[in-house]
Amino acid sequence: MAQVLEFKLPDLGEGLTEAEIVRWLVDVGDVVAIDQPVVEVETAKAMVEVPCPYGGVVTARFGEEGTELPVGAPLLTVAVGGAEATVTAPATSATSPSSASSAKSAASAGDAESSEYSGNVLVGYGTAGPAARRRRVRRDTVPTPPQAAPPQAAPEKQAVAEKQAVPARSAVAEGPVPVISPLVRKLARDKGLDLREVRGSGPDGLILRADVESALAAAESAAARPGPAAAPAPASAAVGERIPLRGVRGAVADKLSRSRTEIPDATCWVDADATELMAARAAMNAAGGPKISLLALLARICTHALARFPELNSTVDTAAREIVRLPSVHLGFAAQTPRGLVVPVVRDAGTRTAESLTEEFARLTESARQGTLTPADLTGGTFTLNNYGVFGVDGSTPIVNHPEAAMLGVGRIIPKPWVHEGELAVRQVVQLSLTFDHRVCDGGTAGGFLRYVADCVEHPAVLLRTL
Repeated sequence: MAQVLEFKLPDLGEGLTEAEIVRWLVDVGDVVAIDQPVVEVETAKAMVEVPCPYGGVVTARFGEEGTELPVGAPLLTVAVGGAEATVTAPATSATSPSSASSAKSAASAGDAESSEYSGNVLVGYGTAGPAARRRRVRRDTVPTPPQAAPPQAAPEKQAVAEKQAVPARSAVAEGPVPVISPLVRKLARDKGLDLREVRGSGPDGLILRADVESALAAAESAAARPGPAAAPAPASAAVGERIPLRGVRGAVADKLSRSRTEIPDATCWVDADATELMAARAAMNAAGGPKISLLALLARICTHALARFPELNSTVDTAAREIVRLPSVHLGFAAQTPRGLVVPVVRDAGTRTAESLTEEFARLTESARQGTLTPADLTGGTFTLNNYGVFGVDGSTPIVNHPEAAMLGVGRIIPKPWVHEGELAVRQVVQLSLTFDHRVCDGGTAGGFLRYVADCVEHPAVLLRTL
């Protein structure tokens, strides 16, 4: 006897309470293996695939693509454990013999696995099942026996049925919209376009970005042509574009608002002559071996400064009214991506070499651009390094990345007039800004930290004293 099990959206960890369905990876009637990814969701931290801990036949899905679900809400149901597992077809289609065949295949697969459940789901990492199990069997691959023609109803009964029949909604309105790209769905959602009204030009009616843009252009053109009785709308009726604060943008908004509300921050800054630091980097890269990034050298300077001023590598426990000094430096760095600003975290940055830091910065930056960062890559930071100089600006007053205690901002490095060894010269100058939580230290500590960072930028040999 088959058992229908419900798989709910698992706890995403790190305080995440909801996720948006980006793309379903399985359909109703599909045979799924244990630990097979079944849906791609976007949280406020990252876009991840959620694996299902059950093996069997998918009997139902809950939520359309683009829908936000809270943790603990049903995602799908799976029939497992027996040859009698059946498929619950959507309301617009009847259960076919192929569905029963799929159920029997699922039962066989479950027997072969000897277990239909693998354990708790860890989002972004799978459920530790063997990779060989992660397969997808489509319902249409199961041989379908020939169907006998349904018996013809009596003429008088058929007439009554036709008279009482309610017109069925169209397949376009009831069935899933043929869209694969989440970017296309987002474009339509942001513009208020109903994808069910769009005719796709791709294979099998797939809706492409060009189809959405054409539909939007047609709607704008129609709106620009007033009808014979059209009257100008009153000024009070005009509304601006509304952009939902959710996903990454929503998480950033919440964190920045909380930082400004809870943290009494202050900012100090200093100009530094980075000529010697740039020369040292050029000499290191000219010696052969892996190239060293400027961000890696700045990170090394930060970790050494935090070792001298541990007050800034801490957090405040407001409930206990205690300052918690953290033993390790997990260095976050700001990265701009197509999905918005994210802050990946380099673990144990204080124990890494310049080469290791360069490699890890490159890996996390590429993952951020591809949208493949896991929640673990984006949480747990103790101090943030923000190189906003890449945007061509000299200075800023950074907002502390709650619940951290400080952030160092680095502006662009450009040639400027500078007094060097008693004479006016053109030097490579950078502005350094430190925003800090005034609860964890006073201005003397913050100033000492920033001055040490500036001294290391101006005289990289200072670091040799701590090696």
